[in-house]
Amino acid sequence: QVQLVESGGGSVQAGGSLRLSCAASGGSFSNTAMGWFRQAPGKEREFVARVIRSGNAYYGDSVKGRFTISRDYAKDTVDLQMNSLQPEDTAIYYCAVDESPYGSQRSETYEYWGQGTQVTVSS
Repeated sequence: QVQLVESGGGSVQAGGSLRLSCAASGGSFSNTAMGWFRQAPGKEREFVARVIRSGNAYYGDSVKGRFTISRDYAKDTVDLQMNSLQPEDTAIYYCAVDESPYGSQRSETYEYWGQGTQVTVSS
Protein backbone atom coordinates (compact mmCIF):
# COMPACT_ATOMS: atom_id res chain seq x y z
CA GLN A 1 0.00 0.00 0.00
CA VAL A 2 1.46 3.31 -1.09
CA GLN A 3 1.94 5.83 1.67
CA LEU A 4 3.20 9.41 1.47
CA VAL A 5 4.19 11.16 4.66
CA GLU A 6 4.95 14.88 4.69
CA SER A 7 6.86 16.76 7.34
CA GLY A 8 8.38 20.18 7.89
CA GLY A 9 5.40 22.49 7.89
CA GLY A 10 5.00 25.25 10.42
CA SER A 11 4.69 28.97 10.95
CA VAL A 12 7.11 31.59 9.71
CA GLN A 13 7.19 35.33 9.18
CA ALA A 14 7.12 36.85 5.72
CA GLY A 15 10.50 36.62 4.06
CA GLY A 16 11.40 33.46 5.93
CA SER A 17 12.06 29.93 4.75
CA LEU A 18 10.74 26.45 5.36
CA ARG A 19 11.66 23.05 4.00
CA LEU A 20 9.05 20.38 3.43
CA SER A 21 9.90 16.70 3.06
CA CYS A 22 7.87 13.80 1.76
CA ALA A 23 8.75 10.13 2.16
CA ALA A 24 7.09 7.58 -0.10
CA SER A 25 6.76 3.91 0.74
CA GLY A 26 4.87 0.80 -0.29
CA GLY A 27 5.63 0.96 -3.98
CA SER A 28 8.16 1.57 -6.71
CA PHE A 29 8.60 5.23 -7.53
CA SER A 30 11.60 5.45 -9.82
CA ASN A 31 9.43 5.78 -12.94
CA THR A 32 6.93 8.20 -11.47
CA ALA A 33 6.56 11.94 -11.18
CA MET A 34 6.51 13.34 -7.65
CA GLY A 35 5.21 16.74 -6.81
CA TRP A 36 3.75 19.24 -4.41
CA PHE A 37 0.38 20.95 -4.44
CA ARG A 38 -1.19 23.37 -2.01
CA GLN A 39 -4.66 24.40 -1.01
CA ALA A 40 -5.62 27.56 0.81
CA PRO A 41 -8.99 27.96 2.54
CA GLY A 42 -11.73 28.55 0.03
CA LYS A 43 -9.46 28.01 -2.94
CA GLU A 44 -8.83 25.18 -5.37
CA ARG A 45 -5.83 22.93 -5.05
CA GLU A 46 -2.88 24.58 -6.80
CA PHE A 47 0.14 23.05 -8.49
CA VAL A 48 3.40 24.06 -6.82
CA ALA A 49 6.18 21.93 -8.30
CA ARG A 50 7.00 18.49 -9.64
CA VAL A 51 10.02 16.39 -10.54
CA ILE A 52 9.58 13.94 -13.37
CA ARG A 53 11.35 10.64 -13.95
CA SER A 54 14.24 12.26 -15.81
CA GLY A 55 14.90 14.62 -12.93
CA ASN A 56 13.60 17.73 -14.66
CA ALA A 57 11.72 20.07 -12.38
CA TYR A 58 8.71 22.25 -13.14
CA TYR A 59 7.17 25.03 -11.06
CA GLY A 60 3.96 26.92 -10.76
CA ASP A 61 4.22 30.56 -11.80
CA SER A 62 3.55 31.85 -8.31
CA VAL A 63 6.58 30.08 -6.81
CA LYS A 64 9.17 30.27 -9.57
CA GLY A 65 12.45 31.66 -8.31
CA ARG A 66 11.48 31.17 -4.66
CA PHE A 67 10.84 27.44 -4.27
CA THR A 68 13.13 24.57 -5.19
CA ILE A 69 12.04 20.95 -5.48
CA SER A 70 14.52 18.12 -5.11
CA ARG A 71 14.21 14.38 -5.22
CA ASP A 72 16.24 11.47 -3.88
CA TYR A 73 15.53 8.47 -6.10
CA ALA A 74 17.35 6.08 -3.79
CA LYS A 75 15.35 7.09 -0.73
CA ASP A 76 12.04 7.79 -2.51
CA THR A 77 11.82 11.23 -1.00
CA VAL A 78 10.95 14.63 -2.43
CA ASP A 79 11.68 17.92 -0.70
CA LEU A 80 10.46 21.44 -1.24
CA GLN A 81 12.70 24.30 -0.17
CA MET A 82 10.60 27.43 0.21
CA ASN A 83 12.33 30.79 0.42
CA SER A 84 11.04 34.35 0.52
CA LEU A 85 7.73 33.13 1.85
CA GLN A 86 4.76 35.46 1.68
CA PRO A 87 1.37 35.42 3.42
CA GLU A 88 -0.21 34.25 0.17
CA ASP A 89 1.84 31.06 0.45
CA THR A 90 -0.22 30.09 3.48
CA ALA A 91 -1.91 26.77 2.70
CA ILE A 92 -1.93 23.07 3.34
CA TYR A 93 0.83 21.53 1.26
CA TYR A 94 0.37 18.06 -0.18
CA CYS A 95 2.88 15.63 -1.59
CA ALA A 96 1.64 13.59 -4.54
CA VAL A 97 2.75 10.83 -6.88
CA ASP A 98 1.71 10.45 -10.49
CA GLU A 99 2.39 6.99 -11.91
CA SER A 100 3.09 8.63 -15.26
CA PRO A 101 6.81 9.43 -15.64
CA TYR A 102 5.97 12.98 -16.66
CA GLY A 103 3.18 14.01 -14.34
CA SER A 104 1.30 17.23 -14.94
CA GLN A 105 0.09 20.39 -13.28
CA ARG A 106 -3.38 18.89 -12.87
CA SER A 107 -4.09 17.35 -9.51
CA GLU A 108 -6.50 14.79 -10.98
CA THR A 109 -3.66 12.94 -12.69
CA TYR A 110 -1.97 12.09 -9.39
CA GLU A 111 -2.94 8.74 -7.91
CA TYR A 112 -1.43 9.02 -4.45
CA TRP A 113 -1.53 11.82 -1.90
CA GLY A 114 -0.13 12.56 1.50
CA GLN A 115 -2.18 13.83 4.39
CA GLY A 116 -0.90 17.38 4.01
CA THR A 117 1.15 19.71 6.18
CA GLN A 118 0.18 23.23 7.19
CA VAL A 119 2.33 26.19 6.22
CA THR A 120 1.41 29.54 7.74
CA VAL A 121 3.18 32.77 6.79
CA SER A 122 2.46 35.86 8.84
CA SER A 123 3.05 39.44 7.71
